[in-house]
Amino acid sequence: MALSGLRPMSKKTDVTHDRLTQRSAADAPAQASGTAASRLLSATNIWSSAPEPPIAEAPVPKPPPAREEIAQPTQPAPRPAPAPTKADKRSASTDWPPRKLSLALQGGGTFAAFTWGVLERLLEEPGIEFDTISGASAGAINALLLACGLAEGGREGARARLDRFWVRLMHEASFRSLMLVGGFSPAGSSVAFGPTLRSGQFDPFDLDPLRRALSRDINFAALQAKACPKLLIAATRIRDGHQQVFSNDAITADVALASTCPPLVHCAIEIEGEAHWDGGYGGNPPLVRLVQESRTSDVLVVQVTPSRDSYVPITLAAIDRRLDQIAANATLNAEIAAVEWARAGSVPALRLFRIAAEDEIEGLAQRSATDLGRGFIRLLHRNGRAAAERWLRQETRSEPSVQRTPAEPALV
Repeated sequence: MALSGLRPMSKKTDVTHDRLTQRSAADAPAQASGTAASRLLSATNIWSSAPEPPIAEAPVPKPPPAREEIAQPTQPAPRPAPAPTKADKRSASTDWPPRKLSLALQGGGTFAAFTWGVLERLLEEPGIEFDTISGASAGAINALLLACGLAEGGREGARARLDRFWVRLMHEASFRSLMLVGGFSPAGSSVAFGPTLRSGQFDPFDLDPLRRALSRDINFAALQAKACPKLLIAATRIRDGHQQVFSNDAITADVALASTCPPLVHCAIEIEGEAHWDGGYGGNPPLVRLVQESRTSDVLVVQVTPSRDSYVPITLAAIDRRLDQIAANATLNAEIAAVEWARAGSVPALRLFRIAAEDEIEGLAQRSATDLGRGFIRLLHRNGRAAAERWLRQETRSEPSVQRTPAEPALV
């Protein structure tokens, strides 16, 4: 960061060698360019290689031949440029639609059915390959279904797996289904079921139906196959509140459960001695890590939790809902800002796009993320498809930038 308060300086220093001779140092030239630190060093004349003016007295005798002559200080050689990182090697893409795409899938209960529609439409675009996929909570479930389907059955296999999961979710419409997509908030679960319902009391023997449901839909061994995209699944470590991201070789049913674990409804999930809660608290979804790991310059964020609401909530349920929405998007907005800062310097080729459910569905902020109504889930799915269709059919972008769907201005 440039230090605007510093200016090039020039200073004359009188040095007395003896009573008969005086000489003065030449003024250091003002530097028109360079960092503030380099200008400051140049001004002090420490690294100057210019020869000093000769002394008027008798020439200084040369040292004996046995001793080496001491060289005058010279300008230090510039430091070698750092080795290019993985991100530095990405070239700017002008293709549209992108040939390779990384995905960041936000969680948000049944709102994640919007992502189902987006993914279904992307899978119908044969020219797009998927590089890296990150997700948290219900976004993690969508990411796992997509990746496992691609690994085992290609595009059609992924489409069928997503469809089967969400259709069954609609038809079951059960308490287990709500737990599966992380549809309960910490306060909302207490309000809905009373203060006596706690995770340990609800599931005292850890007879977990979710584990069986996940094992039925996801073949975790297939996630390590060569055809499987790179995965980054987030959970929140209870001990310190930090985001923990699991990649393909570490993803198990426990990781999937941890990423979708509502604290007041489900027991904390222990992984290698550490207890975890829902991944949406630490990163919803992980974005900085996704950009670091991605091998493509094009990243699409699918945001399902509304960030805008024109109403001021006054009831307990409405206040709780709005707090959930603010918390879910706070981490996402912080990571977008961090990525934008990095893109301006070291990753200029990156193109970051966002499709938001609230841009497609009016009044979404007033709806409940626990709504399992078939009509509502179908509405989310249909609008997800339509949003992806418009995104794919936009004009080619030649400049890397952060983009949203046309209904919302680009992020700054």
